[in-house]
Amino acid sequence: MNSFPWLTTLWVLPMAGAVLVLILPGAWRTAARSAGLVVALATLAAGIVVAVRFEPGGAQFQFVESHRWIPAFGAGYTLGVDGIALVLVLLTAALVPLLILAGWKDDREVGTGRRVAHIYVALTLIVESMVLISFTSLDILLFYVFFEVMLIPMYFLIGGFGPRSDDAAQRQQRSRAAVKFLLYNLFGGLIMLAAVIGLYVLTAREQLGADGGGTFDFRAVVAAANSGQLGAGPAVLNALFLGFMFAFAVKAPLWPLHTWLPGAAVSATPASAVLMMAVVDKVGTFGMLRYCLLLFPSASTTYAPLISTLAVIGIVYGALLAIGQTDVMRLIAYTSISHFGFIILGIFAMTNQGGAGATLYMVNHGISTAALFLIAGFLVSRRGTRVIAEFGGVQKVAPVLAGTFLIAGLATLSLPGLAPFVSEFLVLAGTFTRYPVAAVCATSALVLAALYVLWLYQRMMTGPVKKGNERLRDLLPRELVVVTPLLVALLLLGAYPKPLLDRINPAVASTLTTIGKHDPAPDVPQQEAAVAPHGGAHK
Repeated sequence: MNSFPWLTTLWVLPMAGAVLVLILPGAWRTAARSAGLVVALATLAAGIVVAVRFEPGGAQFQFVESHRWIPAFGAGYTLGVDGIALVLVLLTAALVPLLILAGWKDDREVGTGRRVAHIYVALTLIVESMVLISFTSLDILLFYVFFEVMLIPMYFLIGGFGPRSDDAAQRQQRSRAAVKFLLYNLFGGLIMLAAVIGLYVLTAREQLGADGGGTFDFRAVVAAANSGQLGAGPAVLNALFLGFMFAFAVKAPLWPLHTWLPGAAVSATPASAVLMMAVVDKVGTFGMLRYCLLLFPSASTTYAPLISTLAVIGIVYGALLAIGQTDVMRLIAYTSISHFGFIILGIFAMTNQGGAGATLYMVNHGISTAALFLIAGFLVSRRGTRVIAEFGGVQKVAPVLAGTFLIAGLATLSLPGLAPFVSEFLVLAGTFTRYPVAAVCATSALVLAALYVLWLYQRMMTGPVKKGNERLRDLLPRELVVVTPLLVALLLLGAYPKPLLDRINPAVASTLTTIGKHDPAPDVPQQEAAVAPHGGAHK
C-alpha cells in the first residue's frame, strides 16, 4: 500500500512546479500564477492521499522511504510521518493554494519586470517544498539542511515583495525587516549546527551507525538516547539540547527571541506573512516536540520549568502589546507571539493533553491567523493604510468583509465553538496537571484576547463611516474563495476535532512513552472511611 513514494512526491511536486513556473515565457503572468495554483492543488491532493491511507493505530512512522545519501557520514534520505507530522503536512498543503490565490496580484506591488509574477509564485512553492520535507524527514542532517535553506526564499518574499510604497524610508524598512529575519534565524541555525555535529560525534563514538561509525538516523539516535547508549554526561546533553532549542525558539518564536517577527509580518505581503507565521514558524514548534523531547528527554525535563515560564511571559506579553498597537497588521502579528506561547507551554507540559493540544493548536493557529491576516490584508489594500484610526463604519459599506473579520477575530480569541478553543483548552488542562501556576497565569490571556479583538472590531468596523471609507468594496469572488474554506474549517474543527485528534493522540502518547513521561496522577484525597456494601461505614 505504501510502496509508492508519496512523501517524496509531496515535496518534489512544488519544487518541480517552481521550476516550471520559472521557465514559462516572461509575458505569461497569468499562466505562471495558474500553473502555481494547479501545482499547489496537486500537492494538496497528494497530502490527502497520505492522510486517507495513514493508519492511526499502525506503526509510529508510516510511508517510510529510506535511501543512502552520504554513507561516509551516516546520513540518509529517510522520510516518514507520524500523526503529528501528518496534520502539519495537511495544514501546509491546504494553505498554500489559498495563499497563491490570495496573493494573485501581490506580485504587481513591486518592480515592473516581466518575470516578477513568476519569481513570486516560484518562491512560494519552494518554501512549501522545503517545509514539507522538514516535516517528513527522519534524518537529522536532512532536516537541518532544509530547516536552514527555507530561510532564503522566505527572505526574498519578505524583502522583495511587500505593500506598495513610494516612500524610500518604508522600502528601506522592509529591507531591514527581511535582513533581521534572516540574521536571527541563521544565527539560531548555526547554533543548532554545532549541536548537530556534537550529537553526531556521540553516535560515532558509540558506533551507532550501520557501518560502525556515526549516524544521523533519527530513529536510531532516539533509541540510543532513551536507553542511555549515547555515553554522555548531563552537561553535554544539556548543551546539545540548548543548541537545538535555541534555533527552534528563534523560529517559533519564543519570548525574548521574537523581535524579528512583527517587522517581517508587516513588511511582507499578507499572503507571504501568513506563509511565514502559519507555515514556516511551525517548523520551530514541531522541532521542539519532535527533536528536543525525543533526543534529549532528561534535558527537556530539566529545562521545562524555565521554558514554560518564558512561554507564559510570551503569552501575556504578546497579548498586552497587541492591545496597544495602532497598526492592524502589527496587532495581529503580536497575537501570534501570544499563541506560540500556548503551543510551547503545551509541548513542555509533557502530558498527553498538553501535547495533543499543542499539536492541534499548531493547526488551528495556522487557520485562524490565515483568515484574520488575509481579511485584514484585503481591507488594507482597499484603504491604502494599516492605521486602525483611519477605519470606522466598515460594516455599513462592506458587511461581508466585516462579518468574516468578526468570525476570524472570535476564533483568534478562542471563542467556544471555534477551532482554537479546543486546542487552547487542552493546553491549559494538560499544563495545569503539572504546572498549575503557569496554567493559571496563562488564562489571563483569555481576557486580554477578548479585549484586543473586540476593541479592534469596534474601532474598525462599527460607528459612523469615516471619511475615505465610503466606497470600500466588499469581498470579491476570488477573496471569498480564499476566506470561505478557512472559516468553514474553523467551524468544523471547533465542533468536531476528532479526525485530527485520532491521528495526533497516538503520536503524542508514543512520544511521551518513549521519553518515560506519564501524566501526573490526580491529587484526590483518600477517604478515611470505607463505605460498607449496604451503605454503612466501617470504622
